[in-house]
Amino acid sequence: MRNSLDPAELNAAIENVHRAGMPGLFAEVRDGDQVWRGAAGVADVATGRPVTADMRHRVGSTTKTFTAAAVLQQVESGRIGLDTPIGQYLPKLVPGERGDAITVRMLINHTSGLAEYLPYAYPSLKAYPALADTGPQSLDDHRLTRFDPAELIEMGVTAPAVGAPGGTPGVYSNTNYLLLAQLLEQVTGTTAERYITRNVIERAGLRDTELPIGPYVDGPHSQLYESWFGMIDPPRDYSVYDMSWVGPAASLISTVADLNRFYRLLLAGEIISPSSLAQMQRTVPVISQEGKTIDYGLGLHPTEAAGQATFWGHGGTVWGGGALAMTRADGKRQMAVALNLQRWNRLDSSGKPQPHPIDDALVTLYRVAMYG
Repeated sequence: MRNSLDPAELNAAIENVHRAGMPGLFAEVRDGDQVWRGAAGVADVATGRPVTADMRHRVGSTTKTFTAAAVLQQVESGRIGLDTPIGQYLPKLVPGERGDAITVRMLINHTSGLAEYLPYAYPSLKAYPALADTGPQSLDDHRLTRFDPAELIEMGVTAPAVGAPGGTPGVYSNTNYLLLAQLLEQVTGTTAERYITRNVIERAGLRDTELPIGPYVDGPHSQLYESWFGMIDPPRDYSVYDMSWVGPAASLISTVADLNRFYRLLLAGEIISPSSLAQMQRTVPVISQEGKTIDYGLGLHPTEAAGQATFWGHGGTVWGGGALAMTRADGKRQMAVALNLQRWNRLDSSGKPQPHPIDDALVTLYRVAMYG
């Protein structure tokens, strides 16, 4: 296993993603005491301002690991039962038989059968997952909309179920994590954002990480360019955006250094207990938002390559921004990458995303970053 950091190889790999069409990206890779930070491209296509590796960034669903860890802390304290029905805590939000059948665990690992609320909150996405029949108009309309989480949850709960509670494969749904935020609020007496900040973000010593209240990213950051499968051409900047549309499911702002620190401490049993970590690493098959079946635990998913050690972490996207953070099971090798363009693949005649050079360049970067 060749695991030393090769700065020249990493620099070439990150530069190739930019050359393939990514406006800007930045990353931190760690191997024991060795650290490489790199960046390629621009943070602003209009001014040519370069991206730098210390920028703050919207990291999307990587937030879910933070929220899951917060719930597991409350499981450890005895305030939440992992296999207790959600209806016992939130009977108004998940009423009746489903509230009795869906457990907290099913919310965290996406086997609740609850539908994604986004196509109902964003009218132009109503046809999702039929991408060719969607459009980006409502992304603009909702830039500064302050969504009520209870209303978003209701959209997901009243939509047709996508599976039976506990059935596999599960189906990835932000509705699950908005419910977990409400659960945290119910049992802690404070907002999920405040609880996660105090007990996860601050506990991990993350200085550049926050769950934002307003629509702005404070401090040095990149613009975020959304293409919506080529329907927004040129891609539009959505870096100023009210994140109440996802809340503690995907609103986190962080840095690549903070993400690596968080996952390193999590896998070392310093955010939650080793037994809770073992629960997080129990996976089930789940259909991702891209329609692929992945192994998913409790807010964590593994990446495995033949003959290589398993990595654990999470990826995520928001309008225009994306991130992926993966840490080897022993905590020694780590990668966190941030991207400032999303949904760059145009659709073919059958409505499926076409391959793009960015895809292959990213696969290469991730391989070099994780496995050397």
